[in-house]
Amino acid sequence: MKRYDLRHLKDGFEPRMKELLGSHPDKEVAIFLFEIGDFTPIQRSADLVKESGCELVNSLKFNEVDWTIVVKKS
Repeated sequence: MKRYDLRHLKDGFEPRMKELLGSHPDKEVAIFLFEIGDFTPIQRSADLVKESGCELVNSLKFNEVDWTIVVKKS
């Protein structure tokens, strides 16, 4: 399991998340943290996970501004 903190990228986290999903080992779990703002990044991140051929295991609000998703690469 590997944790990736993308909060410093603000709304521009998707390209880095896509890159990390592409290089993450198969059958391994990844945890991504990112800022949500107006909640649109949540759906975009779920779509990105699906496009990458991964499974979205969990998605939850971490605190007032951050979101955490758990992804398994199949």
